[in-house]
Amino acid sequence: MSGVLQREIKYLAGVGEARARLLEREVGVRTIEDLLMRFPYRYVDRSRLFRLNELDESMESTYVQLRCRVVGKSYVGEGAKKRFVVEVSDATGQAELLWFHGVKWIEKRIEMQREYLIFGRPSIFKGRVSMVHPEIEPVEVALSRKVESNFQGIYSTTEKLSQMISVKMMHTLVYNAWQLVVADSTAFVEPLAEDMRRRLGLMSLKEALYNIHFPQSAEKLKQAQYRLKFNELFGVQLTIQARRSSRHQRGGGFLFPRVGEAFNSFYRDKLPFALTGAQQRVIKEIRADMISGKQMNRLLQGDVGSGKTMVAFMSMLLAVDNGFQACIMAPTEILARQHYASMSRFAEGLNIKLAILTGSSKAKERRMALEGIASGEVDILIGTHALLEDRVQFANLGYVVIDEQHRFGVEQRAKLWTKNQQPPHILVMTATPIPRTLAMTLYGDLEVSVIDELPPGRQPIRTYHYFDSMRLRMFGFLRQEIAKGRQVYIVYPLIKESEKMDYKDLYDGFESMSRDFPLPQYRITVCHGKMKPEDKDAAMAQFKRDEADILIATSVIEVGVDVPNATVMVIESAERFGLSQLHQLRGRVGRGGEQSYCILMSGDKLSKEGRARLEAMCATNDGFQLSELDLKLRGAGDIHGTQQSGDAFSLNIANLATDTQIMELTREEALRVLATDSDLAKPENRALRELRDKYRKRETIDFSDIS
Repeated sequence: MSGVLQREIKYLAGVGEARARLLEREVGVRTIEDLLMRFPYRYVDRSRLFRLNELDESMESTYVQLRCRVVGKSYVGEGAKKRFVVEVSDATGQAELLWFHGVKWIEKRIEMQREYLIFGRPSIFKGRVSMVHPEIEPVEVALSRKVESNFQGIYSTTEKLSQMISVKMMHTLVYNAWQLVVADSTAFVEPLAEDMRRRLGLMSLKEALYNIHFPQSAEKLKQAQYRLKFNELFGVQLTIQARRSSRHQRGGGFLFPRVGEAFNSFYRDKLPFALTGAQQRVIKEIRADMISGKQMNRLLQGDVGSGKTMVAFMSMLLAVDNGFQACIMAPTEILARQHYASMSRFAEGLNIKLAILTGSSKAKERRMALEGIASGEVDILIGTHALLEDRVQFANLGYVVIDEQHRFGVEQRAKLWTKNQQPPHILVMTATPIPRTLAMTLYGDLEVSVIDELPPGRQPIRTYHYFDSMRLRMFGFLRQEIAKGRQVYIVYPLIKESEKMDYKDLYDGFESMSRDFPLPQYRITVCHGKMKPEDKDAAMAQFKRDEADILIATSVIEVGVDVPNATVMVIESAERFGLSQLHQLRGRVGRGGEQSYCILMSGDKLSKEGRARLEAMCATNDGFQLSELDLKLRGAGDIHGTQQSGDAFSLNIANLATDTQIMELTREEALRVLATDSDLAKPENRALRELRDKYRKRETIDFSDIS
């Protein structure tokens, strides 16, 4: 599209300077194209007239159209509460229309005993129908006016915007914009070849845009929506598949052909337990990437305790056996030191050297790590965000593992690429993929490995949702588990009470536990992120040594805590947490052989989204299922940039959670086109190149390669 579409919106009839500023500030509309690319989110059939006795409470959020006669009008109230009230009636009943703004303008246009078409959202109280700020037009005027479509689009708006631009006015502005575009023969450039459209049964872009704003029938609207979704997802796929293809064509991956002494010795003599079939399969998949000559970009998904760390360690041994260094980055010091302790045990007798680097590393530990990796003496470096510091320079970094990847920002993860001139192989691990990563998986830009088996002896965690009114029942269950010699986590979202957020806080919980579990009968310890590191470590060590029955904590224990004797996780104000956090916290239990439980506590009043999250937690332990729901609830994030959730690629109509079939089709078509013209350089593909470039963001680092 070009030409008139780039004209500023202020020059469109009916807009002007003030409305143009408001449109840009509130909904990002600056040009004619911006306006036409904002599609209605639903439609009202304006050919349908409702009678007043047909309206009920179920229709309060729905736009309806009435044909009524004015039987009374008056002012009610004083000052700021003053409102203009119009009484209307039809053969079945009466209703009142109310205006709080623009009263004088409305009053002059309302005539007693005249019949009007009224359009708005009804409210019903004690059987009485009312409408606030409806559209109203004399019947004879409405019937004499030609309409483009009986389906009137309803566009998303804001409170400020709706005060200046009504539903009817927005519809008029879109119509005025469309008339300008139709008059410009150069405005539309059809990006899809005619044979592709014919083969796939797609209407033209021009026809689709017309029918999305002014549907000529329900079927035409459906076809228009499909074509515009295809357009968006095809542009996205051209971007992603071109980059993926380019990365594979470049090769650029370090070759790790040897399975050497370190790997074989560990597998033969040191492996503490037999690998599950899933772990063996994933190691083979990683191994295949490492000998392909292509840079690996793989997501490893597995529930907490499924053995991801063992897979990571063994794959790092492959890098070491081939003369390369490896590193693993964890989001917290607790988890990093846990990895260091376990991997140091694994590495005993293997003639490889490990080091650790965190933000609180002492001077000697820091110096040994930095000098060791720079000289090549250190084979495996384990750390936190400290690995991203500029002074961390590797001699020959060939393999990077990022643990609990949802805890790192995209830019942070991307910095690891700068640690070597040639990008290393990348393995990201998570128990619950964030929506951004899941979206990339759906697009096909990530290879995916799944550990779908728990080690022998592990039992699925049973999850229950209790309301606050069931608190005594929860306390009784905790007593039963502690009586068996088990331990309990109780997690709160806040450290101290907040006046703005009515959620249970940790210190209030500690006092409550002290009352309901009177000391010294139960031993209680506290851990949260505001504590000094040494105090936090001491509290965690006390709990791990079974010197405390209950650990009251914030989500600081989300990762890196391994206490097999802990069998109950209570999450207070669970509606406050996201799905990823809930799933991670649940994974703190179930690490031994005993049956474990997760209890989600919440207030009695829950939002629709909050209830959906808690119901999903109770229904499944599957991280991918939870991630799919998270995608539906939160959006997919900015896949090429740094946003972790929200609208991916600024999609106007496609939905990553529900349009998977179209997504798969566009992926196939993108690969078909790129197979014969990888750069879209051919003249006949110029429009496709322009479509692709709309979704290509030029970054210093290609974030689409960072999982």
